[in-house]
Amino acid sequence: MLLTSFDWAVVVLYGAVVLVVGLWFTRRAGTDAESYFLAGRSLPWWILGTSMVATTFSTDTPNLVTDIVRTGGVAGNWVWWAFALTGMLTVFFYAKLWRRSGVLTDVEFYELRYSGKEAAFLRGFRALYLGVLFNVMVMASVTLAAIKIGGVLLGIEPAVVVVILAALTLLYSATAGLWGVVATDLMLFAVAMIGAIAAAVVAVNHPDVGSLGELVRNPALDGSLNFLPDFSDTSTALAVFIVPIAIQWWSIWYPGSEPGGGGYLAQRMLAAKDEDNALKAVLWFNVAHYGVRPWPWILVALASIVVFPTLESIQVAFPDLPASIPLGHDLAYPAMLTFLPAGWLGLVVASLAAAYMSTISTHLNWGASYIVQDFWRRFVKPDATERQAVTAARVSTALLTVAMTLVALELETALETFNIILQIGAGTGLVFILRWFWWRINAWSEISAMVVSFAVAVWLRGGVGDLSWPVPDWNASTQLVAAVAMTTVVWLSVTLLTRPTDRDVLAAFHARIRPMGPGWTAVVGDAPGEEEESPTAAVAAWFLGVTAIYAALFATGSVLYGNAGAGLGLGTVAIVSAWLVLRLLPRIGLR
Repeated sequence: MLLTSFDWAVVVLYGAVVLVVGLWFTRRAGTDAESYFLAGRSLPWWILGTSMVATTFSTDTPNLVTDIVRTGGVAGNWVWWAFALTGMLTVFFYAKLWRRSGVLTDVEFYELRYSGKEAAFLRGFRALYLGVLFNVMVMASVTLAAIKIGGVLLGIEPAVVVVILAALTLLYSATAGLWGVVATDLMLFAVAMIGAIAAAVVAVNHPDVGSLGELVRNPALDGSLNFLPDFSDTSTALAVFIVPIAIQWWSIWYPGSEPGGGGYLAQRMLAAKDEDNALKAVLWFNVAHYGVRPWPWILVALASIVVFPTLESIQVAFPDLPASIPLGHDLAYPAMLTFLPAGWLGLVVASLAAAYMSTISTHLNWGASYIVQDFWRRFVKPDATERQAVTAARVSTALLTVAMTLVALELETALETFNIILQIGAGTGLVFILRWFWWRINAWSEISAMVVSFAVAVWLRGGVGDLSWPVPDWNASTQLVAAVAMTTVVWLSVTLLTRPTDRDVLAAFHARIRPMGPGWTAVVGDAPGEEEESPTAAVAAWFLGVTAIYAALFATGSVLYGNAGAGLGLGTVAIVSAWLVLRLLPRIGLR
C-alpha cells in the first residue's frame, strides 16, 4: 500500500465531487429516453468533443501505449495513430450526416437506410452484438487495466478493484444518463491530463533516467525513439505502419474509430444542438486525441524501459503482486507510478480513476441505448412509456456492469484484447463508409460482412475452448489482410447478388440526408445533394486535417527529443495546414 493519508484524501475528494456533479443531473436525465441517451440534443461542440476525448482516455490507454512502446518502440503506435485517417474522414464527411439523420442511436440508422425484415433483424442483432458482446469486451479491457494498477499501487485483489470502481461509476451513470456523463467528463479530462503529465515529469526525472535529455540519449532506447519503423525489417514495417496506413484505417471496425463514425462518437454527434456543432465536436476530438495527448504516456513508457528493462525486473520490484494479476509489459506503467511523491500519487490515482469512470460511464450509457431503444422498445415492448424506457435503461446499465466485471477477471493484457477486437472487425469498415454514398449497399451487405469477419476471426484463432483446428502459418499482419480481403469479397458479392433496398426508402433517405457525390444518381437522377457542400473541398480538408494532426504530433516529439529545428518545421506545417482547413470549412457547409 503506497498511498499516504494525504493521497487518500485527494482520491476521496475527487470521488465525492464526481458523484455530486454526476447525480446533479438525475432529474433532467429521467424525463425521457432522448434526455437520458442524448441529453435532449442540446449540447455544444466543446462539451461533446471533450467528452469524446475523455472517453478514449481510459486506464487501459496508457497501459496499452506502454505495452506497444516497450515491445515495438514509439513507431509501434501507428497501429492506432493510423485511425486519425478514419477520424478526420468522420469530421468532414459524416458528422453533419449523422446529426441530420435525427435517429436516437446509430443502430436505428439501419431502418432509416434499409428496408424489409432484414433491416429490422440487422438493427436488433447489432444492438445486442455491439451493445453487449463488443461493449462488454471493451469495458472488460479497461477494467483489466484498473485491476493491474490497483494491484501494483495498492496491492489489492482484482475483485476488490472491480467492485469499488464499477459501483462508483454505476451510481451516477445509471441515474444521470448522458447529462451526468458529459458533465463529469469535463472535470475527468482535466484531472486525467494533469495526472498523465505529472507522471511523465516524475518518470523522466527518475534517478535511473536522469532527465529528458539523458532519456533520449540512453543506449537502452536505441531503435525505440523513431517515429517510423525500420523499413528494412519488412515484417515489422508491415505490421506497424504499412498495413495500418494502407488497409486498417478504412477496413476495420473498432470502438471509437469506426469508419464513417458510429458507436459512442455517433451518440455524441446526435446529441449536438445542430450540424455545425456535431462537426466541430469531432474535429476537436481528433485534434486532442491524436495531435496533443499521446506524449505523456510515451515518455513514461520510454522511461520504464530504462528502469524496468525486462518483465523479470518488474516481478522482482513487486514480489507481493497478487498472483491473479497476469505479468505483462502493460504493468510497467503502473510500476512507474510508484515513484510519485505523496499527494501527487493521490492525484494520479484519482486521474486514472477519472479516466476509468469516464470511459465506462460512456460505454454503459451507449450500450444501454442499444439494448433499450433498438431491441427492447423495437421488438419486446414497442408501447413502452418514456418513464419505462428510462427504468429499463438503468436496469440494462446495471446488468452490463455485472457482465463487464466477470469478463475482466478472465483477460490477461490490453494489447491482446486490442488485437482480438481488430481481428473481429476486419473487413467491415468499407461498408460503413460506402453505405451513405452508394445506394446499392443493402442490409445483406452488412449482415454478410459481420458474419464473415467474425467467422474468419474465429478460424484464425485456431480454436474455441477444447476445440482446435489447423490454421495457416501467417503472422498478424497477413491474418489481418487476409481477413479484410475475404470479408470484402464476400460482402461485395452479396451486395450485387441480393435485392436492393426499396426505392421509396432510398429516395426518402436521400431527401433527408442529402449526401454528396454521384452514388445516388441511379435512384434520384440529377437531384442534388447538399448544395453548399463540395466533395472536392471535403477531400482537401480531410487531407490537410490529417497532415496537421501528424505534423503537430511529431513536432511535439521532435521538441521533446531536443530537435528544435525539426519541431519548428513540423509545427509550421501543422499551423499552415490547420489554417487551410479553416478556410475550407465554409465550402463543406459549415456556417
